Amino acid sequence: MNLRNVAIIAHVDHGKTTLLDGLLKQSNLFRANESLMSAELIMDSNDQERERGITILAKTTAVTYKDTKINIIDTPGHADFGGEVERILNMADGAILLVDAKEGPMPQTKFVLKKALEMNLKVLVVVNKIDKPDANIDNTLHRVYDLFLELATDESQLEFPVLYAIGRDEKAWNEVPTDPTAAATLEPVFEAILQYVPAPQNDPNGDFQMLVSSLDWDAFKGKYCIGRIRRGTIKTGDSIILINANGEQEKVSAEKVYVNKGLGRDEVETAQAGDIIALTGIKNARIGDTLAATNNPEQLPVIAIDAPTISITVGPNTSPFMGKEGSVLTGRHILSRIEKEVQTNIALRFEQGEGGSYILFGRGELHLSVFLEAMRREGFELEVGMPRVIIKEENGVKMEPLEELTIDVDNEYTGAINSEVGRRRGVLVNHVELTPHQTRLVFEITTRGILGIRSILQNLSKGTAVANSSFSKYVPLQGSLEKLRKGVLISSDTGKAAGYGLNIAQGKGPVFIGPGTEVYTGMIVGLNGRDQDLEINVTKGKQLTNMRASGSDDAIVLAPPTVMSLEQCLSFLEEDEVLEITPKNLRLRKKELDATKRYREARKKSA
Repeated sequence: MNLRNVAIIAHVDHGKTTLLDGLLKQSNLFRANESLMSAELIMDSNDQERERGITILAKTTAVTYKDTKINIIDTPGHADFGGEVERILNMADGAILLVDAKEGPMPQTKFVLKKALEMNLKVLVVVNKIDKPDANIDNTLHRVYDLFLELATDESQLEFPVLYAIGRDEKAWNEVPTDPTAAATLEPVFEAILQYVPAPQNDPNGDFQMLVSSLDWDAFKGKYCIGRIRRGTIKTGDSIILINANGEQEKVSAEKVYVNKGLGRDEVETAQAGDIIALTGIKNARIGDTLAATNNPEQLPVIAIDAPTISITVGPNTSPFMGKEGSVLTGRHILSRIEKEVQTNIALRFEQGEGGSYILFGRGELHLSVFLEAMRREGFELEVGMPRVIIKEENGVKMEPLEELTIDVDNEYTGAINSEVGRRRGVLVNHVELTPHQTRLVFEITTRGILGIRSILQNLSKGTAVANSSFSKYVPLQGSLEKLRKGVLISSDTGKAAGYGLNIAQGKGPVFIGPGTEVYTGMIVGLNGRDQDLEINVTKGKQLTNMRASGSDDAIVLAPPTVMSLEQCLSFLEEDEVLEITPKNLRLRKKELDATKRYREARKKSA
């Protein structure tokens, strides 16, 4: 069979989607005058993917090279979307591992390579971005070999081809080029796929069998069940059996059969073992279900997904501004949206909470915030609590997740970084000099210690620190952490923020709002410079009298407000606070808006 199934895997921002752009363009998929020939990040079609510059959803495309069809799977690089990687790799026979020539293997590089080797995929290594000023190809390769030695499950996995590339320029070589500016193409990558990635070894003559690895949906055909045929063939209109994770069976029909072609799908009458297809007409299918022939309904192993590590509570908005900015307000609608999401986002789980709220379980703050941002754009108003680390019990011992935290930072800030991570009970396990001016620090730290750390690291390093983390293992529950955040400035009145009131507030600490912003009692408007919370009236204007003092009429100079992203707001929250999410605004607030009641509750806890 002239067919190859290959996934592109890498750490975030090492160039997967950019390389795939080049492969699409050089496969003669588009006309020379077509707009896509000059487009970037072609496969990142989701709005949030383009805005954030990361891949969130795994996607499959297909190109033809030398009469061989190549199904290429673009996978996320961020650790929070590891569930996408896990479920999609089972459709591939090989993987292109992309490694940045300067950064070398990073935490997610280790995660995705471990998964690929566990599935016994043939791995091709591409050292990318070799034109970077500080690129160190020899050191990068040395660390790649060390990573294979650590993760390989079989001796044969230690032999792999290495290519060198500048994905942005659509160039690749089998050897390190003497002149990277010389003309070149991505032909070495295509040739390596044909030479090293094995053709599918599935049985084309057996009874049909396929694992549902992904789901898609559109308004015309409804749900698409996407997966790789493991055995046999499927034809349009065939009756098949749907087997769910519990082994329950349902007779269904494959209304339409599609295969990938470029960025779209082609309808076909028949597809056979080894190909990646999409079937319509199967309404109750979920990821991990098996589709099998009616005369031999054998179930395939369900996709194993690593457990979630954090949870948040989500419920309807209860602030005084409820209903002013959103159109979807009720708990019933929130539940319906969550139930729809967990069908395709298999790393996400949920359960009923208290008082009409729901508890979402995910792989990290970014994983959960992407879903919350999607709901926000759909018109939802939400109230979200502080992220909590999931503690589990093994043999009577409470266990919490431990992560490997990698921080690349300029040398002058290493002391401040070490001190901050040390406060959070992080342990330094490796210290690598990347360049004469930059250092890589590797820590082992609990997920509890990581929550909220990224924005603090950015402040400590003046925006130069790059932090990445990946789940390592569960360890016995560590001791309690010291209070990691200062107190907050809380609006004592409802109304519009005034320059005079904000000027007073910014004398206490950074503020989060500008003049004219609508605020309400109990809303958090800034960060206090001390550990205690402070009530402050930011709606207060300057009193007008006939008396004037020298200098009193000077213009007020306000610093720009500190604007936080949704993830940063989640990281900021403490136990007695919630985040109000609407289509137009993110507002931090106290759970209890009344200051007197908050004071009484605090007295009770301290008593």
